[in-house]
Amino acid sequence: MHNLWWIIPLLLFGSGMIGDKLSAATKARHKRKLELMQAEERQQHALSAASRPPEPVCGCTHHLAMHGKDDGKCHAVVEAPSVWDADRKPLQYEQQQCNCQQYVGPEPLGTVFAPEITDLR
Repeated sequence: MHNLWWIIPLLLFGSGMIGDKLSAATKARHKRKLELMQAEERQQHALSAASRPPEPVCGCTHHLAMHGKDDGKCHAVVEAPSVWDADRKPLQYEQQQCNCQQYVGPEPLGTVFAPEITDLR
């Protein structure tokens, strides 16, 4: 029993190292789990975005519905700066019609109506 005095420091210091390694492993596992959850969330977001048709948005950031069919002119009202200070920062804004001329982008497909076939002779 007199020769077992070395067990006490081993238990005190050895258990601390084991605890540190266990804590580091747990933190690494938790970090990896969070990364996997974020990757799955990004994948779901990408899949939902891929299933949506493209938005017909003009370079002026307005929807195709804001552009006239005949002339392609944008009918949206925007706020444009009208008064600037000495540093060329806008101080005052006024409303005016968007001066974009034409929507350029994918043309949305029209709705197709097809009656059901009832007589199969």
